[in-house]
Amino acid sequence: ADLLNRFLQSLPREKRILFLRRYWYCCSIQEIASDFGISESKVKMTLLRTRRAFQQFLEKEEIGI
Repeated sequence: ADLLNRFLQSLPREKRILFLRRYWYCCSIQEIASDFGISESKVKMTLLRTRRAFQQFLEKEEIGI
């Protein structure tokens, strides 16, 4: 939990909210895009990049996936 919180705190506000809406609150891509007024492809790409950043963060912390 501590690692996840540190990672989330390191993200810009919009990326953090998108990530939490998708993976904590289980909102659909369509719902997130509509709420933020952005395209579904932008939501998907942002989430992909954030997941990759999280993986790199865990590797840096020596937590293998």
